[in-house]
Amino acid sequence: MAKVEMYTKFMCPFCIRAKALFEKKGVDIIDIPAAADKVKRAEMNKRSGRNTFPQIFIDGKHIGGCDDLFDLDRKGGLDPLLGK
Repeated sequence: MAKVEMYTKFMCPFCIRAKALFEKKGVDIIDIPAAADKVKRAEMNKRSGRNTFPQIFIDGKHIGGCDDLFDLDRKGGLDPLLGK
């Protein structure tokens, strides 16, 4: 199974939606709360080049945010990255 990391913000509807998709697929994620943590947020910005939440990585590859994740799933590209 792939390693999924997600930088999140508390009560973020996009974060909740992305987590629900991974849960539906039976995938555990590494949740990295970054909104209130300056170090984690800087790490997220450096890794992704973005400031919005969530930022999702699968096996170290930046997938993007929630909309990017759902687009990838619709196109059939998510399951292969997850090892399904």
